[in-house]
Amino acid sequence: PQAAQALQRFAENWKLPVGNAFRFQDTFDNFHPLYAGDVGIGIGPRLAARIRESDLILAIGPRLGEMTTGGYTLLQAPRTRQKLVHIHASAEELNRVYQADLAINATMNAAARSLEVLTAPPELPWQAWAEAVHADYEANLVPQELPGDIDMPAIVATLQKHLPADAVLTNGAGNFASWVHRFFRHHGLAKGFRTQAAPTVGAMGYGVPAGIAANLLTGRVAFTIAGDGDFMMNGQELATAAQFGGKSIVVVLNNGMFGTIRMHQEREYPGNVHGTELANPDFAGLARAYGYAGVRITKTAQFEPELLAALERPQGTLIEVMLDPEVITTRGTLSAIRETALKKK
Repeated sequence: PQAAQALQRFAENWKLPVGNAFRFQDTFDNFHPLYAGDVGIGIGPRLAARIRESDLILAIGPRLGEMTTGGYTLLQAPRTRQKLVHIHASAEELNRVYQADLAINATMNAAARSLEVLTAPPELPWQAWAEAVHADYEANLVPQELPGDIDMPAIVATLQKHLPADAVLTNGAGNFASWVHRFFRHHGLAKGFRTQAAPTVGAMGYGVPAGIAANLLTGRVAFTIAGDGDFMMNGQELATAAQFGGKSIVVVLNNGMFGTIRMHQEREYPGNVHGTELANPDFAGLARAYGYAGVRITKTAQFEPELLAALERPQGTLIEVMLDPEVITTRGTLSAIRETALKKK
């Protein structure tokens, strides 16, 4: 927390917009007027444009790999068009892909303490630009209209309303995670808590055991979002929670398919569906068998009372959300992806 507080003071002194790296969205306060959004899969289009058009990138801590560079499209390799300052705790990571103008091998604590004492000039010509970057982030919180009886942005808003500020959010890899990545706002490590546990390496099935571990180790509320296929990889760990007196709240988005893989099928081979359809179990019944409470919802209005009940009961809860297969990303439908791909063909 002290390093995060120091970095926040540095950003405030210099009026610098801050983007959190992929699945490190709890590093900087998402409610702060200098927050720009997360830099990873599903990056806001305006933020991506801002990064490409900027004249300086100050990368404090992240690997500049595929996830944080949009598949190496946000930054030009090996020499970026912008001035690049890269600070990393591992010397092996510096200059591995991108040749920085200034590469600094330092711990985040040392870097933060050094940066916060740098004196900013009295007038900063980019202050209005920084304010516009935050406005772009807030505009990205406005959802697109999507089909079906489940409104996922509204469900995330319900989580934001009722989960404690120190609740830990966990997820595995898959499109299902994009709902909390885009619409949930973390309070930031500077306020004292890590509140996100998620893999940066595409590890499906991570969310359920991570949520259980977070609850058992910290005693805090742990919320997990999972896909149907993702849940089936480690769903048996609900038994571990029940055995050791832990609890978590798990939302399983059930669209009856491996959604992320199906999305890529439609992008690359539109209309050729193979091996992605799922004949799923009764997830709510399965949760009850493991000692969790299990419920299923089919409409948005059913979610809030089930979440409130889950927060109150002594054991964990699984809420199965029946999601329209068309709702494949936060920005578009499966049919739209197929139509776009067919036009390219």
